Amino acid sequence: MVVKCNSFGLFGIDSYPVEVEASLSRGTAAFDIVGLPDTAVKESRDRVRDAFRNCGFEFPISRIVINLAPADTKKEGPIYDLPIFMALLKATGNLNAKFDDCAFLGELSLSGDVRPVNGILPMTIKAKECGIKHLFVPAENAAEGAVIAGINVYPVSSVYQLFMHFRGVEEIAPAVASNESENAFTVMPDFSQVKGQYEVKRALEIAAAGGHNVLFIGPPGSGKSMLAKRVPGILPDMTFDEIIETTKVHSIAGTLPKGAPLIKTRPFRSPHHTVSPVALSGGGVNVKPGEVSLANNGVLFLDELPEFARKTMEVLRQPLEDGVVTVSRASGKFTYPCNIMLIAAMNPCPCGYFNHPKRRCTCSESQIKKYLNRVSGPLIDRFDIQVEVPPVDYDDLTSKSEGEPSADIKVRVNKAREIQTERYKNSATTCNARISDAEFEKYCQISREADELLKNAFETMGLSARAYNRILKVARTIADLSGSENIELTHVAEAVQYRSLDRKYWNKL
Repeated sequence: MVVKCNSFGLFGIDSYPVEVEASLSRGTAAFDIVGLPDTAVKESRDRVRDAFRNCGFEFPISRIVINLAPADTKKEGPIYDLPIFMALLKATGNLNAKFDDCAFLGELSLSGDVRPVNGILPMTIKAKECGIKHLFVPAENAAEGAVIAGINVYPVSSVYQLFMHFRGVEEIAPAVASNESENAFTVMPDFSQVKGQYEVKRALEIAAAGGHNVLFIGPPGSGKSMLAKRVPGILPDMTFDEIIETTKVHSIAGTLPKGAPLIKTRPFRSPHHTVSPVALSGGGVNVKPGEVSLANNGVLFLDELPEFARKTMEVLRQPLEDGVVTVSRASGKFTYPCNIMLIAAMNPCPCGYFNHPKRRCTCSESQIKKYLNRVSGPLIDRFDIQVEVPPVDYDDLTSKSEGEPSADIKVRVNKAREIQTERYKNSATTCNARISDAEFEKYCQISREADELLKNAFETMGLSARAYNRILKVARTIADLSGSENIELTHVAEAVQYRSLDRKYWNKL
């Protein structure tokens, strides 16, 4: 007799159905799991066996074979403990119930308690697509799955509770989606706390309005990190699709905060400069999303950019262009979204005071050149906006008046994003920074005067074709902030100013 039970597995950010088959036959007592299981799946034998006995059920003394189909796809993790247990429970005659429209996910303890697992949200979405009506998940994961309408998600604390549910003795009530407006991340600090730095705040407003990447260069203590940490507070509110996509990534990675079924605020990730290329892009033995994907729909902040390993920095080049990162392994290709706003900060030299108006730099010319050349030209070219962050004046620092709050800046950013949403409503483009090549000619038309200015800048500054495109995209955002349908001379002039720092520093030596 073969008993079948539905479950699901993870492949990148997506899920796929897994059919758990249990067969009991005569012969030497054995317990085998087939279907390309990893070590954690193989160890299900011991967890299921002890949970069986400790919950008062007699474990069968026979040859047991568990098949996880499709057999040519590697199965990972302890999520199959619960479906294997339920399949055996039915195969041994302890339970007589139909599982056709049910699916099970969860890790078991030796006592039969059901422990939480990663990736419940994408598996719930897939279960609904496959026509599953009832999904049984660990109690701690139920709120995460309940956000998907059209499928009953049941919180299971123990296998005995699940057994009593199917016996009709004490049914488990489906989880209800939480209406709480709590965010998964702490509230971001406010721009009103920033003293001075008006030009830099203007650049960040433009960046937030168009989703542009930003590079800060300035001396220590000028407020580069402080400014970057406040950017998520002026970004537009996430759409429901963005919330689901971001939550899926964190669910798979196991970084979803406890008690937060959905991530409703834009993530801010700031990895240390010792981060490895794999940790940044994603990968590992059991492939997981990296920092660039965990920052999806939010901000990835790289402080002290030249201190990052060259190989690590170069990992970013392709994801910044494509908005996705693909990790290729022997088991397959895993694609994770990384639609990020990259903000990087760096000192102009090892001591930090090269070009400082008041302090003398102690570095030699060769030291400065070596330090700046740690960041490659192609990577610098991918920063739409390059901003010099000067030291804060004493009068600004001691001023008692507060700066403009993030809420006021966000109002202007939202208006600009609304214009972009309407403009790109019939395409996959989400913001000006993501304008496709096919749309570029249509939406980035400029006046003759602006074209003359840009031509002069292109020739005198030695701009690349990528820099030319990015200047026009930034100009398009500046025009949106000013409510102008056309890109005028003043918009292009301001955008050009944000592409001068690489010439000031890298070409100066």
